[in-house]
Amino acid sequence: QVQLVESGGGLVQAGGSLRLSCAASGSILSINSMGWYRQAPGAQRELVATITSGGSTNYADSVKGRFTISRDNAKNTVSLQMNSLKPEDTAVYYCNARVVVIGAYYVMDYWGKGTLVTVSS
Repeated sequence: QVQLVESGGGLVQAGGSLRLSCAASGSILSINSMGWYRQAPGAQRELVATITSGGSTNYADSVKGRFTISRDNAKNTVSLQMNSLKPEDTAVYYCNARVVVIGAYYVMDYWGKGTLVTVSS
C-alpha cells in the first residue's frame, strides 16, 4: 500500500558529507512523522532523527549539530543532511514514515529497505 524508497548512501571519508533522501508513495492519506533510523553491524536499530508534519524535529544526541532533517510535505519526501561524518556513523540507514492509509483510520509504520552509509577513517 505504501512504499518508501531511500537514496543517497555510499562511502565517504571521515569529516565528509552525505545527503540521504526518501520518497513515500502509494495510498497515502496523510503522514504524521517521518524519520531516519540506523543499524550498525551487531547493534540494534536506533533513532537518528524525526520530523513531524509541522516541522518539529528530534535528534539523537550523537548527531546533534552534525545532521539536519528536512521534509517536503507536498512531495512526501524526507531528507537527512549529514555533515562531519565519523566512522561510528557507519550503518544501514532506514527511512520511516507513520502513515494514515486511504480508507484506514489508524496510523501504520512503514519502512524503507535501507541504504548503506560507510565512513572510512
